[in-house]
Amino acid sequence: MRHWRALAFIGAMLLSSLASARADNSAVIDRWYAALLVACRTEFSELLADDVRMKLDDIGVVQTKQEFIASIDEWQRAVAGAAIRHRIEKSENDSTTVLACYDFPENDMLMRETFTVVGGRIAASTQTAVAQDCSGY
Repeated sequence: MRHWRALAFIGAMLLSSLASARADNSAVIDRWYAALLVACRTEFSELLADDVRMKLDDIGVVQTKQEFIASIDEWQRAVAGAAIRHRIEKSENDSTTVLACYDFPENDMLMRETFTVVGGRIAASTQTAVAQDCSGY
């Protein structure tokens, strides 16, 4: 009987740590979209792992942390007056998939974005366009 209690306790602790990891990933994802909206270099520096790879499927580009941060001026102009809505579709282990609607003043776009979060930092990101509008959001 003691073994079952110990196994149940260990199982509960593992589930608790997984739930905590998912909550941490969610917080990192929320910080990511908040930083995108204001194009905050400081926040990106903290959120992105030094060896992160940012893959933009639609245009066939993979950016390093330095390349991404260097492109912030251009992004800041593009995101002026925009809104970004996002919701987590699924989260497994270190991987979180998000459906995001980018509402720009002139148009909107629906994206599916997958993040790998390790140690509270984004280690990888992949973006893929889903639609040229957000009606599917």
